[in-house]
Amino acid sequence: MNIVILDGYTLNPGDLSWGGLEDAGKCTIYERTPEEEVVSRAQDAEILLTNKTPIRSKAIAQLPRLRYIGVLATGYNIVDVPAATERGIVVTNVPAYATMSVAQLVFAHLFNLTHRIGHHTDAVRNGRWSESRDFSFRDSPLIEVSGLTLGIVGIGQIGGATARAGLAFGMNVIGFGTPSGGGSPAGVRLTSLDEVFSASDVLSLHCPLTPSTRELVNRDRLARMKRTSFLINTSRGGLIDEEALAEALNKGKIAGAGLDVLTSEPPRADNPLLDAKNCFITPHFAWATTAARARLMAEVTENVLAFLAGKRRNVLNG
Repeated sequence: MNIVILDGYTLNPGDLSWGGLEDAGKCTIYERTPEEEVVSRAQDAEILLTNKTPIRSKAIAQLPRLRYIGVLATGYNIVDVPAATERGIVVTNVPAYATMSVAQLVFAHLFNLTHRIGHHTDAVRNGRWSESRDFSFRDSPLIEVSGLTLGIVGIGQIGGATARAGLAFGMNVIGFGTPSGGGSPAGVRLTSLDEVFSASDVLSLHCPLTPSTRELVNRDRLARMKRTSFLINTSRGGLIDEEALAEALNKGKIAGAGLDVLTSEPPRADNPLLDAKNCFITPHFAWATTAARARLMAEVTENVLAFLAGKRRNVLNG
């Protein structure tokens, strides 16, 4: 079985093993693949694995031996699934491997916003605490999260984990969306999208990017939010109208934002959020803890082995 991995570096920069896949067949691993080289590199592939390298219908039509496409992630919009289905090609993904890692970063952003951790660390490094007359130094209000309302858009695996963490910190948790497994975590009140935006002190996004959720956070909905509220996005950058958010931050219409995702990644130099007021951006790495990547590698391997055994596992089509 000929296995080709188009962009293996993101999953495995060298600290994990490809051994499970190498045992399954001849395995060719590219660190990165430009889209225009997909066909040439995958010409003989029967199994093709990708993280963010697009596999479009035009490429699929030129890969006669291809039987299986595995996405090394949860989101699979980089694969033309209908074109693959038409050819009888199985497409799989890996759900839920980074649930706790992503929920962890939500609160890393929240605690940075509420305690101004980066700011105060810089102040200490610049000597301001050393120059202080008091044992305790701070130059901005510090906010306790207990008692605040945490609003979650998308009560799936990650949204549910974030909700449970919020409850553990004494937050009131409300949510919008269809809970995974048929029920929301105990203590979470489901309500309308409008109320989630208007009532939340902290609003965290955990929904997929679809035509109906694109720019879900727009000028109108930002205007519904409290001026003291924080917005956190660890889901997909396209959920936010970035110009509208930058304007809201710069004009003080909301208090701050913590973002791990942007519409274009890496960001363009002119992205308005890069220098927006109280906007803290991390480089789409919530999913990338060593533990999460190890689970991802194991799941990708199990998906391939199941396919070779004639079984369905995390199949998105057919």
